[in-house]
Amino acid sequence: MPSIPLHYVDLRTFCYATEDEKRVEDALRTFLPEEFEIERTETEGHHGDRILVMSARVENADGIRSVLSTLEALPEEEFNAVRAELDERVTENTEFFLTLSKQAAFGGAVRQGEGITFRAKVEAYPAKKDSAIENVEDVLETLEE
Repeated sequence: MPSIPLHYVDLRTFCYATEDEKRVEDALRTFLPEEFEIERTETEGHHGDRILVMSARVENADGIRSVLSTLEALPEEEFNAVRAELDERVTENTEFFLTLSKQAAFGGAVRQGEGITFRAKVEAYPAKKDSAIENVEDVLETLEE
């Protein structure tokens, strides 16, 4: 993948009081470059329970390539669904969203689902949704090759 038309990729998940913090971190690391720093923020749920927000922003090209390479492991039907849904997955602010399964990531697998939010800021000149969709299509096409 020669050039990456993404400014950055954000990944975020929540670790609830009932979950093992190490397992949740490992699930998030499924999508991150090796030894990447994860930011932790503690917050409180509606009933006073502890929630740990784990997030990472990948900004350099090699790191972004690493994150994108994990998406190659999506099952073919899910990958094709993402491509077909780009109009709903790319915002007017040129952001591309996916939700990934935290449960599958516990086992090192990559699936669409609940638990991990993937958000990429897409380079688009002019900064319009249509241009961003074209750039995301190019990225996904390159992954498919």
